[in-house]
Amino acid sequence: MNQLTIYQVDAFSDKIFSGNPAAVCVLENWLSDEMMQKIAAENNLAETAFVLKSDEQFLIRWFTPDVEVDLCGHATLASAFVLQRFFYPTQNLFKFFSPKSGSLPVAYQHGVFTLDFPSDILEEIIIPGILTSVFNNKAVQCFKGKTDYLLIFDHKKDVLAAKPNFNDLAKLDCRGIIITARGNDVDFVSRFFGPAVGVNEDPVTGSAHTTLAPYWAKILDKNVLTARQVSARGGDLTVYYQNDRVKISGKGVLYLIGEIYF
Repeated sequence: MNQLTIYQVDAFSDKIFSGNPAAVCVLENWLSDEMMQKIAAENNLAETAFVLKSDEQFLIRWFTPDVEVDLCGHATLASAFVLQRFFYPTQNLFKFFSPKSGSLPVAYQHGVFTLDFPSDILEEIIIPGILTSVFNNKAVQCFKGKTDYLLIFDHKKDVLAAKPNFNDLAKLDCRGIIITARGNDVDFVSRFFGPAVGVNEDPVTGSAHTTLAPYWAKILDKNVLTARQVSARGGDLTVYYQNDRVKISGKGVLYLIGEIYF
C-alpha cells in the first residue's frame, strides 16, 4: 500500500473557511493520470494540485473532480504556500512549470504570494443565446478567452443575484463562465461557474483574473486593480496587469494535513 501526504489550504484568504480550498500533493515521482484523477475526485474540491520538484523548478498539474485543467490560480498559490511552509521556509520564489501553461513563478513576501501568469487574449463576441437566457438578458457584453466566456454586467447587484442553471451552462464548449461588474469598495467583482469541468461555482478563481485583468485595466485605465470574487465564501485579490502577463496576489491559510492510502 502506498502512502501520500495531502495538504488542504484556503487560498486567497487569511481566514479559515473562506477563500478557495485546494488540495496539494507533493510527489517524489509522478503518479499515473488515472490515479491523480481518482484522488482529485475523492477530495471533491474544485482543484487538487500535484507538484514534483525537477532541478530548480517545480512541475505542477491540476485536476478538478472530473478533468485535468490547463491553468489554476488558487491551487498554485496553495502549492507555493505548502512548499514555503513545510519544505523550503527560506525560499521566496517558487518556479512552477506547467506543460499546458508554461512558466508560472510565484513570489513570496511577508505572507503574500504573487502569481505571475500569462494574460488571456479576449475576443468580443455576440452573447450566445444560452447565456442570454440563463442570465435573464442582463449581460451587456461578452468576450471569449482561451478557455472561458466573460460576461459584463452594468451592476454589481446583478452579479450577486445571478442564479444560473448549471445544466444549461454545462452544455457550452468552454471551461467556465466568468461574470463581472464594477465594484464599490474594490475596482471590480466577479463570479465563476464551471459545471462542464465539475465545479458549479468556484469560490475564488485566480486563473479567471488573467481574463478579467485585460478587460478592467483598459476600462478603468489602470494597471493595479483590486478585486473581490463575491461567491458565498468570497476572496480578495490584488491584480497587476502587465500586458502579456498578469500578477495576482493573495494570502493562504492551512486547513488540514492528512495521509492518503492507496
